[in-house]
Amino acid sequence: MLLFQFLLVVHFVIALALVTVVLMQRSEGGGLGMGGSPGGLMSARGAADFLTRATSILGGLFIALSILLAVLAAQGRVAKVVAPTTPPPAAATAPIQAPAQTDPSVPFASGARSALAPTGNTAARADNGTVPLAQ
Repeated sequence: MLLFQFLLVVHFVIALALVTVVLMQRSEGGGLGMGGSPGGLMSARGAADFLTRATSILGGLFIALSILLAVLAAQGRVAKVVAPTTPPPAAATAPIQAPAQTDPSVPFASGARSALAPTGNTAARADNGTVPLAQ
């Protein structure tokens, strides 16, 4: 666990360095590129080569460390399927049987047919005998 936390901190530092190096590169509009003396390592060409190389190295380290952290995180999680050692107890009640249909050519039971039958609007009437305005 200590190794995972250490690698997580290193991953964070690499991510910050990668963002910094990318922002320092000169874009087409000028960007946040570093100025420097015309000769040596920090010339326009030398800085561009250094930043390009640093971006490649940091990007590779970031990807490799991301994969390593994913593997380390997955090692602690193992899917376990526990099979029951004893069968479940039998039901104490009798199994439920479907009601017998009176007419085998009709697919609905009598209760379902009566529920589907159209009826008047008796539920809309109030107890005092008045009729709602919709009727």
